[in-house]
Amino acid sequence: MKLTVVGGGSTYTPELIDGFARLRETLPVTELVLVDPAADRLELVGGLARRIFARQGHDGRVVTTSDLDAGVAGADAVLLQLRVGGQAAREQDETWPLECGCVGQETTGAGGLAKALRTVPVVLDIAERVRRANPDAWIIDFTNPVGIVTRALLQAGHKAVGLCNVAIGFQRKFAALLDVTPGEVHLDHVGLNHLTWELGARLGGPGGENVLPKLLAEHGDTVADDLRMPRALVDRLGVVPSYYLRYFYCHDEVVRELRSKPSRAAEVAAMEKRLLEMYGDPALDEKPALLGKRGGAFYSEAAVDLAAALLGGAGSPYQVVNTYNNGTLPFLPDDAVIEVQAAVGGDGAAPLAVPALDPLYAGLVAQVTTYEDLALEAALRGGRERVFRALLAHPLVGQYAYAEQLTDRLIAHNRDHLAWA
Repeated sequence: MKLTVVGGGSTYTPELIDGFARLRETLPVTELVLVDPAADRLELVGGLARRIFARQGHDGRVVTTSDLDAGVAGADAVLLQLRVGGQAAREQDETWPLECGCVGQETTGAGGLAKALRTVPVVLDIAERVRRANPDAWIIDFTNPVGIVTRALLQAGHKAVGLCNVAIGFQRKFAALLDVTPGEVHLDHVGLNHLTWELGARLGGPGGENVLPKLLAEHGDTVADDLRMPRALVDRLGVVPSYYLRYFYCHDEVVRELRSKPSRAAEVAAMEKRLLEMYGDPALDEKPALLGKRGGAFYSEAAVDLAAALLGGAGSPYQVVNTYNNGTLPFLPDDAVIEVQAAVGGDGAAPLAVPALDPLYAGLVAQVTTYEDLALEAALRGGRERVFRALLAHPLVGQYAYAEQLTDRLIAHNRDHLAWA
């Protein structure tokens, strides 16, 4: 089995490599290709990847290349984890929205739109080259904003599934609090990428006992602290929102907080510099503890599970993924991309039936879906007016004056990445 990682020079990659090495019975990779235009980073990461495989007794071959076409040739699955513009672009995404009083974040709001505009054309070009190389290859998208990028891929007819680590993170945390194994916890995870709620936590599978009320009653303070939201809010909701909902439920507080400290991008850039120094140490043959602070917890387990299921291996039959709605949420179009539990196999992902979504959440999901429609239109066709319309539609922007200012700032900061600007 050949698997290709586009963006293989990322400091995330050793987390992925560790998962491939540990879970080789689930996903028997014989050749792993890391593709990245940054040759210096790629060689550091590739060297560590080979040492991790060797330490853990994995006999798969690790190849590094800056040649995308060569890297995807013959691949059974291609995992996308690229960041167009690097951490410098992320720094801007997290900074200029704050100048207008809006949340500065890399996957939602104005910063998330900027990332989508930079990313969608690049991803679609990569996907076309994958299709030419092997039309049967699966594309697994971990590149943010996952919902918009996955919809772009599906809309263009690609064999694609979107992946996020939020759900698997909740599964692991809930399992620890309940003192059960992660595999025993099935989440009623519903919404859009980075806009989800855990409506239930069921033991043993989709039809199992819902123990979420018990978990919140006994561990509500822990859950609320992890979300950085008030316990009173979690109790009133009676469900567990994704921590990304903090940008919506606590918007002004978050803006004040973000203005008072260095950006997350600056923290990550410093961390990446140190990680790359560590990766260059020929004695290092395991992922360093510092990588745990980089983000993407349990990413490798989720990626292995999904790839194995898509390629006919031993992956879990039910997984949280991003895929077409197809009637799952009746208030959304069939071609909206949602993030829910799905039955995953060689034919792709088929969403499971989900509990009815409370109007409190459904309204926000519908509004953000409309924003994502407009964002994808702007990414595909360009133009200042399309950018403005997407910003005006986003609930984290929503005001005419803000949308005007943010449109000008977005275009100014991303001109090098926008062919139409």
